[in-house]
Amino acid sequence: MSSSPTRFDRGHTDDLMTFLTASPSPYHAVATAAERLEEAGFRRVEETAAWDGAAGGRYVVRGGAILAWYVPEGAAPHTPFRIVGAHTDSPNLRVKPRPDSGAHGWRQVAVEIYGGPLLNSWLDRDLGLAGRLTLRDGTHRLVNVDRPLLRVPQLAIHLDRQANEGLKLDRQRHMQPVWGLDDDVREGDLIRFLADEAGLDAKDVAGWDLMVHSVEPPAYLGRDRELLAAPRLDNLLSVHACTAALAAVATAGAPPAHIPVMAAFDHEENGSESDTGAQGPLLGTVLERSVYARGGTYEDRARAFAGTVCLSSDVGHAVHPNYAERHDPSHHPRPNGGPILKVNVNQRYATDGGGRAVFAAACEEAGVPWQSFVSNNDLPCGTTIGPITAARHGIRTVDIGVACLSMHSARELCGADDPYLLANALTAFLK
Repeated sequence: MSSSPTRFDRGHTDDLMTFLTASPSPYHAVATAAERLEEAGFRRVEETAAWDGAAGGRYVVRGGAILAWYVPEGAAPHTPFRIVGAHTDSPNLRVKPRPDSGAHGWRQVAVEIYGGPLLNSWLDRDLGLAGRLTLRDGTHRLVNVDRPLLRVPQLAIHLDRQANEGLKLDRQRHMQPVWGLDDDVREGDLIRFLADEAGLDAKDVAGWDLMVHSVEPPAYLGRDRELLAAPRLDNLLSVHACTAALAAVATAGAPPAHIPVMAAFDHEENGSESDTGAQGPLLGTVLERSVYARGGTYEDRARAFAGTVCLSSDVGHAVHPNYAERHDPSHHPRPNGGPILKVNVNQRYATDGGGRAVFAAACEEAGVPWQSFVSNNDLPCGTTIGPITAARHGIRTVDIGVACLSMHSARELCGADDPYLLANALTAFLK
């Protein structure tokens, strides 16, 4: 199906573009989401502090992860949760501990490959640098150089006549960006530059978590502007949607029947095994503390978890017009056809028949069309935080998302209406 460019309000997608631009790293995404939750009446609580069981919205920040929940008036300790899970990280190039390098008069930045990016998509692209600087007192300062600073230059075809027959990139030698000219590589130059950008003294910087990003802004694409081209759609599209959905439910006036939760984790792109990833204890700890803060017992915790449902929201594959044979012949998700339900019987996705019913009911309540996705049997399937959440916490989990092209590219593509449709479905699910 296709959609008219005026079928849906583009205000949500406009706002998504603003969110993406403001969030070049997981740390920025968390700060942006937290700011929006604060505007909706949520307050931050520290993990080291005692929590109370009062009604209202709260959130926890740990590194590149944010968890937020809203307790309605009169919620019992055994009240189940409705969770939307997502992740804040995207495949990219990340700065090494000793970043200053170079050769033959070029000044370069030493980077490591994070996750599984399409490496060629980072070539010959204007790149900025963002992340966080850690100070000697243990605090963090966000930094974002959102202008052309770096470039990974491709070898001219005159020096590689076989480039169009199959480009092969050496991850160590060919992906190091340049950022200037200098015969003398001086250790500390990059951090001094970034400290100055952040208004800091370089001697106060004790550590860093930095990554490159494309500085080309998000844009509508196509004859009727029916497509959205942008960086980090995987998976800030979902982070933005669940932030908007949770804020909408918390400010709607009518109390939800469950306790709505958003859980945006870091490190999904490399396996989720960290204290801020879905493999870690963060989600379970937050849910349990919420139960106990309302006077609950272990029995209440078990009852709450047994009635809980999680939608794991991550992007999926739209049918590719140039490679249709790579898709299952009877499952061809299309842009602007609504969110997709992702199924894999080998548990790379956590969806089962009961989960399908929950998702279908939410879409019906919201008046949102939806589609099914399953992989071609001859191709291995990706995975998400869905199976991890289901297995680690014993929570029924359903894998969903938005269909896109160019997944894991520095710049991805989706239908311009689908983010709005996803957010509406998530809102219906949470309330």
